[in-house]
Amino acid sequence: MSMQKGGNVPVPAPAVRVELGWQAGPGAPDVDASALLLMSGKVRDDGDFVFYNQAVHASGAVRHEGKRPAGGALTDSLTVALASVEPAVDKVVLAASADGGTFGSVPGLYIRVLDTASGAEIARFDSQDATTESAFVLGELYRRQGGWKFRAVGQGYDTGLAGLATDFGISVEEPRAPQPPPPAPAALPTPPPPPAAAMPAAPPAMPAPPPAAPPAMAPAPPMAPPMAPAPPLPTGQPAASIPPPPGQPAPAPAPPAVRLTKVTLTKEAPVVSLTKQGGTSGAMRVNLNWTSGTAGKRLTKKLGRKAMQAMGARGALLPPSGELDLDLCALYELTDGAAGVVHPLGNNFGALHAPPYIQLDGDDRTGAVTAGENMTINLDHQARIKRILIFVTVYAGARSFEGLHATVTLQPQYGAPVDFSLDACTVPSNVCALALITNTGSELVVQREARYLVPEPGVSPQRTVDYAYGWGLDWSPASK
Repeated sequence: MSMQKGGNVPVPAPAVRVELGWQAGPGAPDVDASALLLMSGKVRDDGDFVFYNQAVHASGAVRHEGKRPAGGALTDSLTVALASVEPAVDKVVLAASADGGTFGSVPGLYIRVLDTASGAEIARFDSQDATTESAFVLGELYRRQGGWKFRAVGQGYDTGLAGLATDFGISVEEPRAPQPPPPAPAALPTPPPPPAAAMPAAPPAMPAPPPAAPPAMAPAPPMAPPMAPAPPLPTGQPAASIPPPPGQPAPAPAPPAVRLTKVTLTKEAPVVSLTKQGGTSGAMRVNLNWTSGTAGKRLTKKLGRKAMQAMGARGALLPPSGELDLDLCALYELTDGAAGVVHPLGNNFGALHAPPYIQLDGDDRTGAVTAGENMTINLDHQARIKRILIFVTVYAGARSFEGLHATVTLQPQYGAPVDFSLDACTVPSNVCALALITNTGSELVVQREARYLVPEPGVSPQRTVDYAYGWGLDWSPASK
């Protein structure tokens, strides 16, 4: 149901999926979906902000599901379990922010509300008047007479996600500008020595006179008792953190502000330090998402099965169903020399709290699972990790990555998310090295690889990656 700005419709479903979509293309900035849970127009605290750096609300009612390609378009989604939203929350604001540009450069921006159970569209609002805005409130879910309704809003902000968030009461961490070093103190000029002719001759030594009696001094006036000096501030310690006087309770520490930082790896900027971004502990989720064979199905219908088989390795579909099955995998090497692979073949799903500290959550065989495939890396044990190569293979549904679109996101529990896309294959490759994570001894570094490899005849995709990166494993046949 397409709506006009300001219109509203009832939402009869107990849970909905909110889909933010746009057309990807050259010059179009990345777009991110977010939600704010409000009470009387403001958030109760910073936890009421759900976005890419804070993916799940404490109540579990609102979740940020992440990006998915959809043909030539992209979507970023949220799920809202309306029946589980806390009674104090009367509105859920649904927003979008443009990363690295304005919405005037984002074609085809829309928001849809879908019934989670049936997938039926409840409402749709297409934004068509964006210019210089870098953030938008596209819609809102709000309570009315014991039920929920959706309103199309279309209100823009020129101040980005930070301006939108602070407008609703979120405390946003300001980026720290580099401080210039203090200027060096100016050296005092050394006076030149006087000319030799002006120096007087040393007088002859004279006998020392007898010591004179000290002069009489007037008695000093009485002085006030000395005051105890104020204790100095410790270097680098803010005044607010100084211990209070005895008998007074210490003030509660201010909660940390919300961090909006995120990282997109590109060919021009392919490396980021997780350590410098704050990703030093906790679980890091690696997410792979793609579209379920829609492009392949269109080709099958247009060309026919025989014509596609005649194309050979260049994108021809394999199974009659056309279902696309990509596998998220990882080669690992630990500091004690242990090495291996985590992938769905042979049920090698790994382990999170024991070596290799990497675990594959499951195997999405069709691309239909909303959350895609996820791998978790336990950064609490990063000192025992030497390197990890994250890669993806085409298991079924296509012979190569040509024409396919996928997105990859590395989301540390603490620190900024790292994302990049997988959509530029020009060779008949069925295996792609995505990212190399290396422990340098002082920091954990992620390098974007996006390297498409073409296996030799009879060589598996996994062994092809091993050869390319020198892991040196022994391989044996395996299947799902």
